[in-house]
Amino acid sequence: MLEIAVCEIKGHCPVHEEGDKIVVDGPEIDLDRTDALCTHALSTLLHYTTALENCVDPVELGLCKEGKVAYMQCVDPGEPYTEGGTVIFRCEKK
Repeated sequence: MLEIAVCEIKGHCPVHEEGDKIVVDGPEIDLDRTDALCTHALSTLLHYTTALENCVDPVELGLCKEGKVAYMQCVDPGEPYTEGGTVIFRCEKK
């Protein structure tokens, strides 16, 4: 199981707030334990969920400098290009 938490928002995100969590358990997103889910962010997160659930080293994936916690961000670049903002996610196997 992976717990993906919003650790930082640069700009304005209309979906997420800092501290929001997304819980991924195998091929399912646990909607009962997920606070919010943005389709823009999902496109990035889903590329890595299977690998991270199967203990692929996030350092080897280029998702952190050291340790077992992966960091990813949504694809919205934020101002001045859009009215939205970039969300940084912290992903940890539980």
